[in-house]
Amino acid sequence: MPTLSVFTDVPMAQKLEGSLLKTYKQDDDPNKMFLAYKVCMTSEGRPWVSSVVRKTRMQIAQDPSLNYEYTPVMGMKSFIQASLNLLFGKNSQVIVENRAGGVQTVGDSGAFQLGAQFLKSWCQNSQIVYIVSSQKEPHGLIFQDMGFTVYEHTFWDSAHLCLDPNMLLDVVERAPHGCVFVIGSIGNCRLTSSQWTQLMTLMKGKEIFPFFDIPYQGLSTGDLEEDAIFLHYFVSQGFEFFCSQSLSKNFGIYDEGVGTLVVVALNNQLLLRVLSQLTNFARALWLNPPTTGARIITSVLCNPAMQGEWRQSLEGVVENIMMTKEKVKEKLRLLGTPGSWDHITEQKGSHSYLGLNSQQVEYLISKKHIYIPKNGRINFTCINSYNIDYITASINEAVCFTKDSEK
Repeated sequence: MPTLSVFTDVPMAQKLEGSLLKTYKQDDDPNKMFLAYKVCMTSEGRPWVSSVVRKTRMQIAQDPSLNYEYTPVMGMKSFIQASLNLLFGKNSQVIVENRAGGVQTVGDSGAFQLGAQFLKSWCQNSQIVYIVSSQKEPHGLIFQDMGFTVYEHTFWDSAHLCLDPNMLLDVVERAPHGCVFVIGSIGNCRLTSSQWTQLMTLMKGKEIFPFFDIPYQGLSTGDLEEDAIFLHYFVSQGFEFFCSQSLSKNFGIYDEGVGTLVVVALNNQLLLRVLSQLTNFARALWLNPPTTGARIITSVLCNPAMQGEWRQSLEGVVENIMMTKEKVKEKLRLLGTPGSWDHITEQKGSHSYLGLNSQQVEYLISKKHIYIPKNGRINFTCINSYNIDYITASINEAVCFTKDSEK
């Protein structure tokens, strides 16, 4: 008699992402290109890793004095402190007053999982979450699974081809009292001083709890302090907040999943209470965080010479990104591609919108074998001297073809 499986009624889960990469891999065209990798790529088409990380990894592997005992549930204290100093500056107000702390997490998804668990348990009047960013973020699934009501918004204005801070302000104005705001890419939104004042006044008046996402500090402008300066605005206005700080991308150790859930409270006593509860949740989620990535990052951040080398490598990546964007814009201009392409160079970071519509995106995929997301937001580090001419010529062709079809 056959045994009935307890999994008989379990359906195949809907594929949430990865289908574009799967289609790309199944494509036999020799000119195929994938411009949607999450990581920074080198001109040779390999994931970028900071040179100082490679050296540090070797040193750690050969260090006979290392103790491979389990780390504390909260994580490596030296790593957490180094991460906080990187985020705020070691002489910042919030560090000096000892009201910023953190828990080491398994990447940024771990930080959101941990933060959501805390908010679900201890902030039961804040069960509505708004996720606002320059693109659709995966964090919504974490909050939805926790039972939060989730609303997702993007402040990319596809009509005017810009990141519009007024779209962010509009969402805050419509949001209910006491909700949670998960905010990503806010540093790229270019708010004026009056808009910053308006944003914080609105959030404070509605007692909105900010949960910031900083996934690649230093890879937006090339300046680590500039990429996190907005946090100081919120600190100076007396906000308490969470912040997901991922350090995988800006060190180039993507497979390690190294992050911190940062907590800023009004005083040290409140901070210690929150950290104690977060530690309990972390014990249930993963018990002990992995150490290899954290050791690499701590070694680099605590050594002035190595940190200087790492900072230079970030500046080099950002300079290459900016140069690539300028080249793409100029080649499209020389090709006579319809429309303005200034929005390409006006955006910060490795991932930026091309400003193409769905028909043009589909044309690139089906006719030119250039795979990009439906929203047209590509990874500019995937463009190099070997493929830039083909890519820009294909964009020009897609735009001209769709323009002609509209007539």
